[in-house]
Amino acid sequence: MASRTINVLSVASECAPLVKTGGLADVVGALPAAVAEHGVQMRTLLPGYPQVMEKLGKTKIALKLPSLFGGPAKLVSATAFGLDLLILDAPHLFHRAGNIYLGPDGKDWPDNPERFAALSLVATKIAMGDLKGWQPQVLHCHDWQAGLVPEYLNMAGGTGKIGTVLTIHNIAFHGLADVAKLKTLGLKKARYTPDTFEFWGKISALKAGLTGADRLTTVSPTYATELMTDHFGMGLDGVMRHRRGDLSGILNGIDEAVWNPAIDPEITPYKTAAGKAANKSALQKEFGLPKSDGPLCVVVSRLTDQKGLDLLLDCLPHLTHLGGQLALLGSGDPGLEQGFKKAAEHPQIAVKIGYDEALSHRMMAGGDAILIPSRFEPCGLTQLYGLKYGTIPLVALTGGLADTVINASPAALATGVATGVQFNPITHDSLITALDRLISLYNDPKTWAQLRKNAMKQPVGWGPSASSYTDLYRDVTPPV
Repeated sequence: MASRTINVLSVASECAPLVKTGGLADVVGALPAAVAEHGVQMRTLLPGYPQVMEKLGKTKIALKLPSLFGGPAKLVSATAFGLDLLILDAPHLFHRAGNIYLGPDGKDWPDNPERFAALSLVATKIAMGDLKGWQPQVLHCHDWQAGLVPEYLNMAGGTGKIGTVLTIHNIAFHGLADVAKLKTLGLKKARYTPDTFEFWGKISALKAGLTGADRLTTVSPTYATELMTDHFGMGLDGVMRHRRGDLSGILNGIDEAVWNPAIDPEITPYKTAAGKAANKSALQKEFGLPKSDGPLCVVVSRLTDQKGLDLLLDCLPHLTHLGGQLALLGSGDPGLEQGFKKAAEHPQIAVKIGYDEALSHRMMAGGDAILIPSRFEPCGLTQLYGLKYGTIPLVALTGGLADTVINASPAALATGVATGVQFNPITHDSLITALDRLISLYNDPKTWAQLRKNAMKQPVGWGPSASSYTDLYRDVTPPV
């Protein structure tokens, strides 16, 4: 007997290709199609930022909201890029130019608590049946921006009637608000306790989700374990240990219809490791780098200390001394931006500040290796893109990087399963040693060819993870 369809509402602040600042968007955009194969009908609830509204095409008003945190709003339904969407069109909250989280001064919008509380509240209204013709059995909440969903659902009497799952993509961001906003956010003072959403004298939207959701997931098994430690838990490790039995680590996958060197329209397509040569030459030309006998290393990343790029910056003289090159695409910390621009005065280093999706594809195809020295990395997607494109990942031993890259140890090389280079501890000296190993492997053509072949064979799609999410949805779906 076939399992019945489960209706799931995915609640998130970003979703590729509509709006993206990081890997969260890629996951939210790819998940609906992945779980559809397992009998899950997923709709995605997003804020109506300008860049989202302009990509929607035809919309239909699904729900009118006369008053929502300071102004009128409406919920519109649309289909775009194969996604079944519900968009919260609230101009007073979301119609702003630039970064979706930050104002022109580079700081969080002061009303971010209200903006994403509105998203969470509307998700609850949908769950409680306010939307005609469709009602979810499960709410899948992503990060702090959807963290208040379980709390609002509890207040509406929906606990036990609607299943809730919260996925932690990055526990570093808590969604904190001043306690004076309790009334503004429509939260009950009696519920403001350390057991719910109080966090060091502030309201924590993420903690509300961590304490209130039926089940918790994060984006790799290793990160799930790390979250229960003081070093990685960001002050919430006690909550994570308390909910250990409800926590699953489910690896992210990548959308292989979008990231696939055999069909990628941005590159010279190839199916084998040997096919990368033309793309490497094209990438060197695009970045103004000379032809070289050494490896072309690439970085596609936010420029932050979390990503360990300060360590890499210090190690660049060693990389170039060994004959390596670097092509970097990214933006973030002004000091790191300036540091890499300065480093690019070297003829073997080229830097582009900003983000360019098409260029990131060309970098995956043209690079010999991708460098990811993150101090912590919940899952990471760039190493998965690297594997798919035969671009060997050099990664720190943490989070999803530890779970997805098989270190080129003597044993792994002898048995023919290695796919990359890992290093630990996450220090300057350790990264130097890892770069030495990378160059040594590159200088052994037979071994390097085998690494590339192994990398391109490694499963990086959504299949196993989609099955795990579906099992989770069925576990939390209340009985009819």
